[in-house]
Amino acid sequence: MRVGTEETRLVVLRGNSASGKSSVAAGLRDTFGRGLALVGQDTIRRVVLRERDRPGAVNIGLIDVVARHALDAGYHVVVEGILYADHYGEMLARLRADHRGPTHGYYLHVPFAETLARHATKPQADEYGEAEMRDWYRDLDLLPGGAETVIGADSTLSGTVDRIMRDTGLAHLPALEH
Repeated sequence: MRVGTEETRLVVLRGNSASGKSSVAAGLRDTFGRGLALVGQDTIRRVVLRERDRPGAVNIGLIDVVARHALDAGYHVVVEGILYADHYGEMLARLRADHRGPTHGYYLHVPFAETLARHATKPQADEYGEAEMRDWYRDLDLLPGGAETVIGADSTLSGTVDRIMRDTGLAHLPALEH
């Protein structure tokens, strides 16, 4: 089933824990303004459903439904999260194939040691530590078919946001009245 319009943009932003996904997504929305929906895996999986990340989990379908609904309502959409390729890849491939407008995928590639350093600065740093992060970490867990641009740890937050704004064309689109 086709989703969105030829004008809507779909951005899939993936990477390991503490790679900067949520910060980049927030930066994209702050830069763009109204009309850009953030569909965060952590929000849907951990807050809405309080669900563990596993193959076939309910959050996978709910992320898909929320992204599709927002695209059909005329919003540009950023889907962000760890979104393991083996758990979420099939859903993301269908969403990409069904989207009428441009779709862009990015993978934030940050070495494990750097993710630990970044995690230590986060408000939830006491909720989980190195052992959990090591268990979650997957080096270059890319989607098949070259669907993603890899952005390294050397890219600054503002540099990454600017790049994605330019690559996707969001930099040249007006904010919406939603």
